[in-house]
Amino acid sequence: MTLNQPSDLRQCTEDQLQRVCDETRGFLIDTVSKIGGHLAAGLGTVELTTALHYVFNTPDDRIVWDIGHQAYPHKILTGRRDQLHTIRQAGGLSGFLKRSESEYDTFGAGHSSTSISAALGMAVAAAQQKLDRDVVAIIGDGALTAGMAFEALNNAGDMDANVLVILNDNDMSISPNVGALKNYLTKLMTGPTVSTVRRTTKKALDGIPPVRDYARRWEEHIKGMILPSTFFEEMGFYYAGPIDGHDIDTLVTTLRNLKEIDGPRFLHIVTKKGKGFEPAEDSPIKYHGVSPFNPTTGEFGKKTKVRTYTDVFSDWLCDMAAVDDKLIGITPAMREGSGLVRFSEEYPERYFDVAIAEQHALTFAAGMACDGQKPVVAIYSTFLQRAYDQLIHDVSVQDLDVMLAIDRAGLVGADGATHAGVFDYSYLRCIPGCAIYAPSNESECRDMLYSAYKHVGLTAVRYPRGAGIGALEKPAMHEIPMGKGEVIQNGQNVAILSFGTLLPAALEAANVLGATVVNMRFVKPLDGDLINQMAASHDLLVTLEENVIAGGAGSGVNEYLAAAGIATPTLNLGLPDRYIDHGSQTALLSECGLDAGGIAASILASPFYQPALNDVKKRV
Repeated sequence: MTLNQPSDLRQCTEDQLQRVCDETRGFLIDTVSKIGGHLAAGLGTVELTTALHYVFNTPDDRIVWDIGHQAYPHKILTGRRDQLHTIRQAGGLSGFLKRSESEYDTFGAGHSSTSISAALGMAVAAAQQKLDRDVVAIIGDGALTAGMAFEALNNAGDMDANVLVILNDNDMSISPNVGALKNYLTKLMTGPTVSTVRRTTKKALDGIPPVRDYARRWEEHIKGMILPSTFFEEMGFYYAGPIDGHDIDTLVTTLRNLKEIDGPRFLHIVTKKGKGFEPAEDSPIKYHGVSPFNPTTGEFGKKTKVRTYTDVFSDWLCDMAAVDDKLIGITPAMREGSGLVRFSEEYPERYFDVAIAEQHALTFAAGMACDGQKPVVAIYSTFLQRAYDQLIHDVSVQDLDVMLAIDRAGLVGADGATHAGVFDYSYLRCIPGCAIYAPSNESECRDMLYSAYKHVGLTAVRYPRGAGIGALEKPAMHEIPMGKGEVIQNGQNVAILSFGTLLPAALEAANVLGATVVNMRFVKPLDGDLINQMAASHDLLVTLEENVIAGGAGSGVNEYLAAAGIATPTLNLGLPDRYIDHGSQTALLSECGLDAGGIAASILASPFYQPALNDVKKRV
């Protein structure tokens, strides 16, 4: 069965839908097994995706997915089946939702917990334009832990918006096992007869408040015996569920019934991550994001273990915890990604996963710091953006002793623009008292983690995704003097001031140019004495960073030179003023001119002090 668009799907009979689900699941497993990507979450939403596109008139009706891990089946059923093999590759499909990719991707989703807010906005827009349009938001039980999701629920229930929220509970963290009885009851409770009776009775009893209130309490009592808490109804939603999210017949019937009800509605479904692929069902975390694997056995190809910056942080955290019982490890739902698995096992009483709640994570850390603990918040650069007010107001303004271990800094490759950590130098540099460490390799990263931890105040150590150059770590941790860089290689005419892990590329470019290379090590505070020295002895200063140029480390050098009245020309090299799409990290750096060849070419093309570079141009 080949379905290219949801309109094709809606030509199927209901009896054919299970076959559609089976074929979609098989195609997803086969494709991802060859190219890698996100798997377990998508396997859990096959039936839901099929039912949604079958019942609702997409793309005119809006389906808003929360993040994109679960949306691979959505891509398959919305005209992108033949392109799925390109997902997360340069020039291919995005691994997340992307409005420019398809009219069915109604809202771009890279970070979680945004779907209800976006769907509510769409529902209100439809009402303003007097359009007869259904709007559906799908959110996971993990994403529902975020404050933003509850803000949206509160707002939606209060304004009586015509929106359907579907809770995809794939960890059974809210409800017990469900079965045929609960499916039947939900069909009954959402059916046209019961719905009509409820609406008619409500109108009839509105004029008799005591009887109306008694009837409402009676209904809640009855539902409370057979269904979960009425929490969502208290927020203003018509609640239905929980139902089996893999029962396509029940899903279709329930969605059709809910479609006929106006106002805010809430459907709770229970699904299983990795559904239909036993290895993924048994280990959903392992099969969340995968490299190519054997689709029959689930076995991955043997790979040489490469030591990553995340591994460096993981080991350092445990080593530091062994000598300081004040250390606390905090993560907003990224235990595996941020390298806290070992710490959570060895120091469970000092490990806190606060769920998808970055704002809470920072203020929680601030509270601990107020009373003498030393919190280390392990967080992705792109997720730290979500807690910016807390970083300033709750940590920095109060001058609290909090350390940020910022993973996934710079370009992140296949995850693309939504996950790239390319703004942190800029948004951290303007915060008073925030010390920003920029390690150039793994060994220096370990020393900087130790140095930042020893410093009293707000500190941030920023390191990239993946492995570095394989620099051996020192057996002990060494404290690096605050705000002090180092000259790595002496040259003439040009001095490259390198911030972070682009140092190897800077050295390679410098070997062509005969340039000086400085490992600045700190974005803030800057080493003013070293900048003075380089400006006095070179015709051109070049700043190099894997961050946007606007407001970044190079801007800091420019500001320093201007304030000191130093007129040495400066060339700022960094990421361009646009979002960088997905692809390999190496290819993306080359595209942005931040590989050795691109760095050398930019310097040679600089309008500053060209006569001094003529001899270099002749050599190259």
